[in-house]
Amino acid sequence: MADIVQVRRTPLIRAGRACSRLGRWVLGLVIFLSMVATAPPDAMAAPYAAMVIDARTGEVLHSRNADTRLHPASLTKMMTLYIAFEAVRNGEISLDTKVKISRNAASEQPSKLGLKTGQRIAFRYLIRAAAVKSANDAATAIGETLAGSEAAFARRMTRTAKALGMSRTTFKNAHGLTQKGHMSTARDMTTLGRHLLYDYPEYYNLFSRRSTDAGVRKVPNTNRRLLAAYRGADGIKTGYTRAAGFNLVASAERGNERVIATVFGGKSSTSRNAKVAELLDLGFRRAPSRAKLRRPARPPYQGNRGLGTQLADAGDSAPNGAAGKTIRVSGLVKTSLRPKGRPASAAPEAPTLLAEAQTDSTTADAPTVKTPAAASEAAPKLDRDVLQASITAAIAEAEVIAAVAEQASAPIAKPRPFVGLRPMARPARLAENQTTAEPEPVVVTRLSTSGGRYWGINVGRYGSRYQAEKVLLRTALAEMATLDGSLRKVVRTPRGFDANFLGMTKESAALACRRLSARNITCETVGPS
Repeated sequence: MADIVQVRRTPLIRAGRACSRLGRWVLGLVIFLSMVATAPPDAMAAPYAAMVIDARTGEVLHSRNADTRLHPASLTKMMTLYIAFEAVRNGEISLDTKVKISRNAASEQPSKLGLKTGQRIAFRYLIRAAAVKSANDAATAIGETLAGSEAAFARRMTRTAKALGMSRTTFKNAHGLTQKGHMSTARDMTTLGRHLLYDYPEYYNLFSRRSTDAGVRKVPNTNRRLLAAYRGADGIKTGYTRAAGFNLVASAERGNERVIATVFGGKSSTSRNAKVAELLDLGFRRAPSRAKLRRPARPPYQGNRGLGTQLADAGDSAPNGAAGKTIRVSGLVKTSLRPKGRPASAAPEAPTLLAEAQTDSTTADAPTVKTPAAASEAAPKLDRDVLQASITAAIAEAEVIAAVAEQASAPIAKPRPFVGLRPMARPARLAENQTTAEPEPVVVTRLSTSGGRYWGINVGRYGSRYQAEKVLLRTALAEMATLDGSLRKVVRTPRGFDANFLGMTKESAALACRRLSARNITCETVGPS
């Protein structure tokens, strides 16, 4: 009887167990489907996009979903670095400026350098960490230093992107971590990579370093595997988030050919690198062996919104409520800020020029100019040397804006130089009813050779006459003590426009070069030959 009962129960038990397993499987499927339906965007598989161009000409060699707006991840840092290079070139900050790390920057998610709140580090190390290590804390510190806050820097990034022709890109942060509205395309990132290559070739080597000293420690390159494996590869930038997948903008050069390839949405770093190598090979097959280099046009400087100029003290700037110290110079002027003709003994001081800039402002709500005394009263802890450097840069920017406005108006007489002045010849006879007046000075544009003034200095070669004149004006204001009385002259050469100060003695030229070199300004003495 017991055997019969056992036989009869066994099928029932087995059926119950099968139903139980089926129920668990169905329940698991329901849970999975509900998770997929409610999963955030960054948990879904990233779409694929690709772009390949001939870097020399900008010609598109291959594209797929190139205009689809996707998450760029750390490719964002290419724009952060582009603006950092732009700021250094325009005198907004120097590579040796000590930057104070904010709590916001220090708290960024990895990948990071490990910066601490309140720590001070040279600006050059932040650039290295962002370019090589792809450090999020370094990228945020760069943005806060240049714009006062990460949000303001993101707006500057978007403005710069539009100026570069990146029409489908919007930035919301400096590092590329997923954020709503922070989007770009494969085409736009390829465009940005090409501008980094040709607009700032002096910094491009950063992207090919297998490792670098980032100040606090030595960091490896996130792109080192492709750099080591693909012949001719020398950059540019990797990126990864769950929403973006594995992204990469890469450039390689072989002989006279250079190709840039971009991939969005790779499934892994290995498969992404393999795909990029395949696209680079495709590019080299399709690119002509010889092509005329057509450099992309460098965009207008987007450092400051509107007509106002803001220069932040990078050593003490701190966003999110921290006290930041700024010097503002109004750029809206009625008349030229150039000094009028003056006696040789009278040299305008920086406070005078600042006062003139404040008087000439015509906007009621334009920011006012702080003199050194006022600035020291408002912020007694501000370092005097840093303040003086900021004031000098502010004066230079105001002078440049005035010079541009002057070109559109009636010509204004240039200031009287100390070298090469000759008094106007007096008439032999004066009418009886005519009073004797002091003759007006005549500005002689040729180089004076009196007093052994056969020497000069060169402060660089530039792509346009306007840029060379701008640098001459800024340098003259920055080093008035040794350059006052010299003749500013732009000389056109087959390779560009040389910015020179002429009419100096050998000793004054050498002294000026030493002082300018101490300010990290390129300088070379020019002899009589």
